[in-house]
Amino acid sequence: MSDPTANDAPEVLSGIRVLDCSIAMAGPFAAQRLGDLGADVIKVEPTTGEWQRHAAAGGATGNRINVSFLSLNRNKRSIAVDLKSAEGREITYDLVKSADVFLQNYRPGVAARLGVDYETIRAINPGIIYVSISGYGEDGPYRNRPGQDLLLQAMSGAMLSSGTHGEPPAAAGQYLVDAVTASTAFEGVLAALFHRERTGEGQLVSVNMLDAITTLQMQELSVFTVGKVPQTRGTEPHAHVYIRAPYGTFSTTDGFIALAMPDLHVLGDIIGEPSFLGMNSETDSWTHRDEIFRKTAARLVTRTSAEWLELLGAAGIWAGPVYDYQDLVDDEQIAHNGTFIEYDHPTEGLVKTPGFPYRLSATPPRIHRGAPLAGEHTREILTELGITGVRAAELLEAGVVADEAPISAAPERTSA
Repeated sequence: MSDPTANDAPEVLSGIRVLDCSIAMAGPFAAQRLGDLGADVIKVEPTTGEWQRHAAAGGATGNRINVSFLSLNRNKRSIAVDLKSAEGREITYDLVKSADVFLQNYRPGVAARLGVDYETIRAINPGIIYVSISGYGEDGPYRNRPGQDLLLQAMSGAMLSSGTHGEPPAAAGQYLVDAVTASTAFEGVLAALFHRERTGEGQLVSVNMLDAITTLQMQELSVFTVGKVPQTRGTEPHAHVYIRAPYGTFSTTDGFIALAMPDLHVLGDIIGEPSFLGMNSETDSWTHRDEIFRKTAARLVTRTSAEWLELLGAAGIWAGPVYDYQDLVDDEQIAHNGTFIEYDHPTEGLVKTPGFPYRLSATPPRIHRGAPLAGEHTREILTELGITGVRAAELLEAGVVADEAPISAAPERTSA
């Protein structure tokens, strides 16, 4: 096919091979970005096709490829292989030998059962960069919860930064958590590739959706944790039509819960809504969306959030709490992950702020210094450029550059 963006310039990731064993959005989106930069991305999917091929967002089915899958999988080649068979695994292992990156977002434990966990892959190719994407972390109290976009949006605290006081919070108009998780994984791959270029060493890159959406809110959460300014919604709203009903946040007797794409028959049984029992979840959820939302809302407002979450969770329905920032900061999984970090800033004192959205096993991120004053390092950087003495003074005098007296103490370095 013709490429309107084609030119003779070399692609930055040309020669890099990526094995994309991920599904849905976050993993495929990250791999696509690598492909956009020239990586040879091989999508390793089941013989029946990746899950996203069969789940058309907005009902946009396409001809042979639905729009959801089309939008997340360009610049890839596909191999359909059964990883549950010994022969299928051997084919994948042969691919691993020539790969630079292996990316998966299986539920915790699945990669090991399929024989494609980090230790197995690393034994075949010690230099490989292995990317593991999860919902809440590789371990911890929430490791088995469904990593679904809406539920993570609700838990992140972000929903209560918009909307009207007393009304159910509104979700973002995009698959926000999936998107930012994809970007985070992409960043982690690039960092790990750079490290390998320097040292020849591969490593494990771990990314989870909860940390990704939390650290995205660097400014807002710092205003809350450092500036002590609470989230306060006014009486007027400040601020997906592509997901079947019911999909959103709903009032309970003591707060809100998030509910995502339940089977109508199961939901009808749990909440006591008999009209749902005669509906088809894949068709009526689109054509009767407003009706389903209203009826669901009327039923859910009769019990507490904890009661509904217990009932819905036991039935396998995707439901979760709606957090404010204090709930998020106090959460046990956040504490387990070490999502927030603290350090002493020379002028601002103790700073508690979101840390790093990914884990690099060989080259963990850390804080070298806090936010600088304007021009704090002007002279230092000029010196690195060879501009010193009289010439530096002239530039300062002319206002071409400006400096600031250096801060006397550096902040403590803190790793993830």
